[in-house]
Amino acid sequence: MRYFIELSYRGTAYHGWQTQANGVSVQTTIEAALTQRFGKPIYVMGSGRTDAGVHARQQFAHFEVDEPITLTESFLYSLNCILPDDIAIHAIFPVDSSDHARFSATARYYQYLITRQKDAFQNGLTYHFRPSLKLSLMNEACAVLRQHTNFQSFSKARANVTHFNCRIDFAYWERINDDSLTFHIRANRFLWGMVRTIVGTMIEIGQERMSLERFEQIILARDRNRAGRAAPANGLYLVEVTYPASVFQHRINKEKQG
Repeated sequence: MRYFIELSYRGTAYHGWQTQANGVSVQTTIEAALTQRFGKPIYVMGSGRTDAGVHARQQFAHFEVDEPITLTESFLYSLNCILPDDIAIHAIFPVDSSDHARFSATARYYQYLITRQKDAFQNGLTYHFRPSLKLSLMNEACAVLRQHTNFQSFSKARANVTHFNCRIDFAYWERINDDSLTFHIRANRFLWGMVRTIVGTMIEIGQERMSLERFEQIILARDRNRAGRAAPANGLYLVEVTYPASVFQHRINKEKQG
């Protein structure tokens, strides 16, 4: 039987989502907890990979077991007790065998947080960037971005993908207060390092060090060397993964019964 996990994590201590040979990942930490709880090896597949230091307010993964699980609050509590404090499982629910955490997802939504003032309680959770940024120019760059579908210029060169096309649903900058900015972007898929490179390039636009014309030329060049430096990982959050309603049907039925 296949089950979906809904979870969140602070990525500061991890070498990204995916299992790594040279460091602890979120995936291996979750697999270890499930393996301990079930007493046999359990492997999980995530909706997508997040880089080292990137956080997730909402992430999904799936795993398979031979027998149905009795899903109770105490079962979920016991799993969370096994996991470290920076990973939290919010729900586990059955899905059809054809539902896939990665391939069934229809969109991913990321946010990038920038703060101008140092905050002792936000260390590792936002990008502390002191220079002022011109929000209107950065939002004009977002309008340019949405006119395109090939984002090879914002992808890491070693990306193992068959194409660089993404459908961007929205992209915009929001001023939270005088000291905080948030970048919002949702697309059907993202390339390796794409959001951080877009942010890093738009920061140059916000400082009026790059023109909008130059920005569009970078997109059209399809060359990562033409884009700006990637923004640090600590400001990036995966905040929502979208699936067809049918994926959640068994979860909805269980909640109604409860």
